[in-house]
Amino acid sequence: MSKIVTLSPDLTRELVQVAYALADAARPIALQYFRRGGQNIENKLAGDFDPVTVADREIERQMRAILAQSRPEDGILGEEFGTKQGSSGLVWVLDPIDGTRGFISGTPTWGVLIAVGPETGPEIGIIDQPFTGERFLGTPDGALWQRGTVHEPLAVRRCASLKDAILFTTFPEVGTPEDRSAFERVRDCVKLTRYGTDCYAYGLLAAGQIDLVIEAGLNAYDIQGPLAVIKAAGGIVTDWEGGPAHAGGRVLAAGDKDTHAAALALLRVV
Repeated sequence: MSKIVTLSPDLTRELVQVAYALADAARPIALQYFRRGGQNIENKLAGDFDPVTVADREIERQMRAILAQSRPEDGILGEEFGTKQGSSGLVWVLDPIDGTRGFISGTPTWGVLIAVGPETGPEIGIIDQPFTGERFLGTPDGALWQRGTVHEPLAVRRCASLKDAILFTTFPEVGTPEDRSAFERVRDCVKLTRYGTDCYAYGLLAAGQIDLVIEAGLNAYDIQGPLAVIKAAGGIVTDWEGGPAHAGGRVLAAGDKDTHAAALALLRVV
């Protein structure tokens, strides 16, 4: 049985401070390699292309070193170095560079994703974009956008009609052929669809700039940071059946409950 953890105000503040330390440590490493040489790109897959760079690995190593000093009792799930078991009931979920394809292509749509919470899902999350200097934070107390000394609250926007919605996704293929057909049912009903936006799309949804993000084939580290941010901004993130999405898989994120319901109905058509 997993340990039950309640985030008190003091614990929340401590975890946010640690999350900021992780994001702050990641920024200079990412910028050292972004749009520069020496990325040492490797492919994780034999039959496809799933790149990893030296920046991915250096960032996660640094984040794990910080956690070993500041929160040694917590668990860790990271994209590059797997799982570390903890005893506190809290797990840090780390994606050092989400959107590595964008990173190696020079587009500023990638980000550093950080989340922490119990096994049932994240309570605190960060989407950090080092090149633009933007940070999207979600906590039980609300959501915040930060760039430099500027801080503004984040809030999703209302969009009750699917025909007025703006939809983002990363890959036009969207998972399996069946997944793609389901996605296209939603795509054909919305006002505008954009592709290739990686994790930055979730930040835009939390900021009230867009209305839907639909993706498939995600891992827990791809979605937990964005999930916490969107939830704190007043949005909804589920799987394509309307259930929890913190484990990854097929994900539907929306700012408006009516738009979410309409998109979910189309995704679930057999």
